[in-house]
Amino acid sequence: MTRTNALNTGRDEFLTWATRERGVALPARTTDAVLTMLALHGADRRAGVPEPAPELLRRVLLEDLPQLLCAGDDELDAVPDVLTLLADRVRAAGRLNAKRHARLLAAVEDTVPAFRRAMADPANLTWHRWYASLLTADGVDADDAAAVRAWLDAYGSTPHADRPALPEPLRRSDLADRTFSVRARLAEALLAAFARDTREAPPAGPLLPAPPLDAARPDDALSGELDRIADTLTDRWTAAGLAEAFATRHAALAPAPEALPHLALADRMLDEHLDYYGDSSIPLPPPPAVPAPDEIRDLLHAAPLPAALAAGTFDDELREVSERCGLPGPATAVWTDGAPQELVELAADVLAAQAERLPLVTGPQDAYSFDSAHILYSLYERGCTPDSIARKISDAKDDGLPPELEDAPTPVPGSAPAAYETPSPDELSALLGMPGRTEADRAELDAPARGLAGLVDRLAATGCVFRTGDTYGLTPLGAAVMRHVMAAGHVAAPDQDTVAGWDAAKTVAATRHWPTRLAAAALAAWAAHHGGTDDAWAELLGAISAAKADDVNAARTSESFARLDLAAVPGTVLRAALTDPVTGAAARRLLVARGESVPEDTVPLTSRATVLVEELDQRWIDDMLGQVKRREGAGGTDVPRPADIPPTTLLPAFDAAAAAWPGGAAALIGALAKADPGTSFRILDTLQAHHPDRTVADAAAHAKKSAERSVSRRRH
Repeated sequence: MTRTNALNTGRDEFLTWATRERGVALPARTTDAVLTMLALHGADRRAGVPEPAPELLRRVLLEDLPQLLCAGDDELDAVPDVLTLLADRVRAAGRLNAKRHARLLAAVEDTVPAFRRAMADPANLTWHRWYASLLTADGVDADDAAAVRAWLDAYGSTPHADRPALPEPLRRSDLADRTFSVRARLAEALLAAFARDTREAPPAGPLLPAPPLDAARPDDALSGELDRIADTLTDRWTAAGLAEAFATRHAALAPAPEALPHLALADRMLDEHLDYYGDSSIPLPPPPAVPAPDEIRDLLHAAPLPAALAAGTFDDELREVSERCGLPGPATAVWTDGAPQELVELAADVLAAQAERLPLVTGPQDAYSFDSAHILYSLYERGCTPDSIARKISDAKDDGLPPELEDAPTPVPGSAPAAYETPSPDELSALLGMPGRTEADRAELDAPARGLAGLVDRLAATGCVFRTGDTYGLTPLGAAVMRHVMAAGHVAAPDQDTVAGWDAAKTVAATRHWPTRLAAAALAAWAAHHGGTDDAWAELLGAISAAKADDVNAARTSESFARLDLAAVPGTVLRAALTDPVTGAAARRLLVARGESVPEDTVPLTSRATVLVEELDQRWIDDMLGQVKRREGAGGTDVPRPADIPPTTLLPAFDAAAAAWPGGAAALIGALAKADPGTSFRILDTLQAHHPDRTVADAAAHAKKSAERSVSRRRH
C-alpha cells in the first residue's frame, strides 16, 4: 500500500472551498474526523466529499466523534459550520434538492446540542481522549509528536498520587473497555470500507489506498495496514504519537482489558447477577461501611498474599498470580504510592487472580458446586453481612433453608480455632432453623463444609475475606474491592449516599430485591434523610401503591408492609393509607397486627382483593410443595401439573374468604381476576378443576379467560 495521512474524503479541497467561497477557515481536525467517519460509514462521495444524511449525521456526531475526537472549544464550536458548509457543498454539486438540503440543516440544528453533551460526558472517554485532554490542558501542542512524547515521559515519572484522577464515577477499567471497543469499531469500519473499494470501484475512487497485492502474506499485510491507518486517524484526532506510546514504552498508562485481571472477575459478577435477577440495572444493597480512602493502603499492605507478592517472598505456586497482577513488577509503583482507587484496583487484581486458580467445592455426587466467584457475589449480594459455612452448604442441599434465614446475618465470634470445626447439633439447629439436628446431620455436612472453609481461607489471604469459626464474610477492604468489581462489570452497586439520594419510587423498586432487614433499614434511612416526617413515609407508601398498580408483579404488598413494619412506619401514615385502592387492606392488616381495631369495611374492595390474591397464591404454593414432597416420598421425581395438585389449603381459605365477601364466591372470583390477573390465573385454574360447587368452578373458568386476556394486553 502507498502510505498516506488522509483517506480519499476530499478534505483538503473542501477546506480550500470553504475559505475561498465562504470566507470560513474550518478547523482541519474536526473537519477531517467528520468527513472520514461519514465516508467510513458508506456515505456517497460523488460530490467530491461524503454526502451526509440525517441518520448518518446523528451516528457520527453522537456515537463516533464523542469517543474518537479530542477537540478544543473553538473546534467544537465550528462543528455546525462544518456540517452546514458540507451540506451546501453537496447541494452546489447538484446532489441535494432544496427539500433534502433543508432537512439536513434541520438535523444539524437538532443534533448539535446533544453532540456537545456527548463530547462533555466522561462516559465517552477513551485513553487517547483522556491523555490528549491532559496534555492539551498543560499547553502541549497535540500535533507535535516530540512534545507529546516528552510530556508522556514526564507524566510517567510523576508519583501516582499526584496524577489527575479520572472523572467520577469512571475507573481505569471503564477506559480500557471503551478504548478496546472503539478501536474494534474503527477497525470494522475500515475493513468494511476496504471491502466496498474491492467489490466495486466508487466513482470518486477508492476511499483507502490500494491493497498490498505484492505482499507474501496479503491477509496479514492488509490487517497490519488497516491497523496503521487506525493508529494514524486516532493520533490525528487526539494527539500525535499516542498509539505508538501506548503500545510500547507507556503501555502501563493505558492498560488494555487483558492487563486488568479483575475484569474477568467483573464479567463473572455480571453473569451471577443476571442469573439472580436477569437485569444488570437492578441494584445490589450497599455495603454498611467501606474504608476511608486513606485507610486502603494500610489494609492492603496488611493482607498476607498481597504483601508476599510485593516482597517477592512466594513459592512457584503463586508465580502465575504474581505475573497476572504485575506484583512485583509494573504494579510495584501502585503498591508504594498509588492513589486510593489504584490501590483498590490492585487489591481487586490480586483477589481475581487468586479466585481464578482455586478449585470448585462440590457436594456429594456433584449435587451442587461453588466457586470463588459465586462465594464473593453471594456475600456482596446479601449486603456484605456475614454468613455461615454450614448454612451455605445446607442451603445448597435439597432441603434448603427457611426463607427468613436465607439472608440472616451470622454472629461473628470473638475468637475461634484456626482449623474449621462443623457446628454442634445444637448450633446447627439454631443456624438452620431446624430443631433436632443430630450428629448424623453434622457428619453429613462436615466434609463439604470443610471444603468450603478451605476455599474461604485461601480467599482470606487476599485481605478481602475473613473466616472466624463457622462465620465468614467480606472484610471492609473486601467490600470496597467487590463494589469496584461490580461496577467494572456494569452491575448496579450503589453506595449508601447514592441510595439516600434516590426518589421514593426508585428506593421502593430497589429494596424489594434486598434482604428484608436491609430493605427495612434502607426505607427507614430514606425517610430519615427526608426529614422523618409523615409526608416522607407517605411518599414511600404512595410509591408502593403506584408500583403495584403499574405492575402487579412488582412486589407482594404483604412483603412491602413487612419491611415497612420493621422500618417503623408511623401509625398515622398507615391510617391515612386505609382508603388507598391498592394498599389499604395491607395497611389495615399491619394496624391490626399492632393491636388497633380497624373495621374491614373501611378499606376498598380492590385493596382487599389484592391482599387476598397474595394469600391464596401462598396457599397454592403450599399445596404444590406438599404434593411435590408426597411424590418424592413415593419415589416420583416429576413436578405435578397444576390440575394434579389437591388444593388442601387453598379451597378452605377461598371458601372462608368468599363467605365474608360482598356478593359471595362469584363476586370474589371476579375481584381476584381484576386485582391481579397474572397471579390469580393459577388460583382460578385450581378452582375450576377442583371446587365441588360447579357454579364456583364455572365462574372461575370464565374469570380465567378474562385474566388471560388482561395479561396478554399488558404484555403487548
